[in-house]
Amino acid sequence: MADPTPVIDDLRAESDELDLLVGELSPEQWALSTPAPGWSVAHQVAHLAWTDRSALLAVTDADAFQALVEKALTAPDSFVDEGAEEGARLPPAELLSAWRAGRTALDRALRAAPPGARFPWYGPPMSGASMATARLMETWAHSLDIAEALGVVRPPSDRLRHVARLGVRTRDFAHTVHGLTPPADEFRVELTAPSGELWAYGPEGAAQRVTGPALDFCLLVTQRAHRRDLALTAAGPDADRWLDIAQAFAGPPGAGRAPKGAER
Repeated sequence: MADPTPVIDDLRAESDELDLLVGELSPEQWALSTPAPGWSVAHQVAHLAWTDRSALLAVTDADAFQALVEKALTAPDSFVDEGAEEGARLPPAELLSAWRAGRTALDRALRAAPPGARFPWYGPPMSGASMATARLMETWAHSLDIAEALGVVRPPSDRLRHVARLGVRTRDFAHTVHGLTPPADEFRVELTAPSGELWAYGPEGAAQRVTGPALDFCLLVTQRAHRRDLALTAAGPDADRWLDIAQAFAGPPGAGRAPKGAER
C-alpha cells in the first residue's frame, strides 16, 4: 500500500506556490482573462476552491458528496462552469480566504484518512494518494493558466512525476471517453524529468512507445498545449493515436488548446 504522504506534501507545495502568485493581486489582475475561454484568474481559483470542497466532501461525508454528484448530473455540461462562476463573483479577498481554508481542510482530511480507504468521485472511487494526485494535477494545470494571464513563467519541478504517472495510468480512460477501445498491450513511456532524471513506465521492450520531456507530456495530458507544439515522439500507431486524445482529468473529452498561431 503506497504511503500518500509524499504526494500530499507535494500538493501542499504546489498550492503554496500558486498562493504566492495570487495572494497580492489587484482587483484588475483577478479579472484578467486566462487561456480558458470565458475564465478569468478569479474563475481559475474559484474552480480550484470548488473542487477542493468537493474532494473534502468525498473524503469526509460520502452522503453529501453523493448529493453533489446528483446535482451535477442534472447539468453535466455546465456544472463545472457554474461552480467557477459562482466563486468568481466573490470579492477577491473572500475568494482567496475560501480557497485557503478549503485546501487546508482537505490536506488535514487526507492525512487523517485510514490507510487503504477509498473515496467516491465523479469517476471510479479513489484512494487518498490518488485523490491528492488528482488535486495536484488540477492545481498545477490551472496555475499555468493563471501564470500565462499574469505574464509569468513558472519553472517546472519534479513534482510533475505525479502528473506524469496519472497521465500514463489514464491511457485507457482517454480511449474510453472518446468511444474507442483501449489497446490491449502496455505501452512504454520514457520521460525526461525537469531534474534530468529518466521516468519510465511500462515494459522496456514494448512495441508502442512515447518519449520526450516530462513537462511536455504533462502539458499534453492536462490539455494545456497542443501536441504539435510539444517535443513528444510516438512509435507505433496506437501510441500515436493516444497522443491525439490523451486526457488525465475526469469528465467528457476536453476541447484542448489550439496550436500556437492557429485560430480557434
